Amino acid sequence: MRIAAVQLEAARADVAENLRRCAALVDEAAAAGAEWVVLPEFFTTGMGFDPAMADAAMPPDGAGLQLLQELARRHGVVMGGSFLCRDADGHNRNAFFLVDADGTVLGRHDKDLATMWESCYYTGGEDPGVLAGPDGLPVGAAVCWELMRTQTVHRLRDRVDLLVGGSAWWSIPEQWPVRRLARKLEAANARTAAAVAPAMARALGVPVVHAAHCGAITCDVPMVPGLPYRGHFQGGAAIVDARGGLLAWRPAAAGPGIVVADVEPGRVAPTLEVTDGYWLHPRGAVPAAFWSYQRAHGRRWYERNARGRPAETRTLDELLGAARQPA
Repeated sequence: MRIAAVQLEAARADVAENLRRCAALVDEAAAAGAEWVVLPEFFTTGMGFDPAMADAAMPPDGAGLQLLQELARRHGVVMGGSFLCRDADGHNRNAFFLVDADGTVLGRHDKDLATMWESCYYTGGEDPGVLAGPDGLPVGAAVCWELMRTQTVHRLRDRVDLLVGGSAWWSIPEQWPVRRLARKLEAANARTAAAVAPAMARALGVPVVHAAHCGAITCDVPMVPGLPYRGHFQGGAAIVDARGGLLAWRPAAAGPGIVVADVEPGRVAPTLEVTDGYWLHPRGAVPAAFWSYQRAHGRRWYERNARGRPAETRTLDELLGAARQPA
């Protein structure tokens, strides 16, 4: 089947504008013959440390899901993507929905752990991420740093024939005083970001479809007032075969757009051995430090500033109407 992965340059916390941009890219993918289209995580909001993100979560049946359903029905394609979802228990989750070509919701997966400052905006899920796709196709869902962890392999191996998901992976800060060190760390970070989809395909023995974000990002840094983060999203929308071979790739420098490839779902013998360790890829000292302190800060910030706030309840039609209004 022909599958497209979207590379999105989002307007942070501007739900209406992001819905419009996603719709245009899905239209492009459908024109290229795609039968499935996968959007990245946070396709309704983008990502960054920004208080406005706390007001951008929406109900499970809100405009994010409505967009997936409308585009699925409009083009007769299977749609997937994740957004900040405000559930009935008052918690936010990073929820990936898979929608059939007639608009039927096939399943949902909640990302297991929030990454760094994402912890400010949602809590983790516990489901295995195994969804029943069209005609009973067993589909796995994994979002961003879930592709970095061995537990993702353990919960999905021998249970799925295709893996879909997306990321919003940001760079090492560009304004560090020691520029040479920053460039070295960023080169390693970029290599890791590019490697996770092929490695997961080899670990599971199934094709992987990975949507992504691109573009510059500037925001505050948690607990470091007066030192803004400046960097970029790593991009790398990719479609990978079951042996880890790249079928399609879009680098961040190419900007927003799509990649399309013909994919044969199914399992082959995994070619990447997975140990009992926690990480599939080394993170490095700097990402490890940021992971630890930002998760601790984020859990407190979430409880004080994001949990239980009113959700974004405007409908898809209302938001797309707002996006069409002149500035």
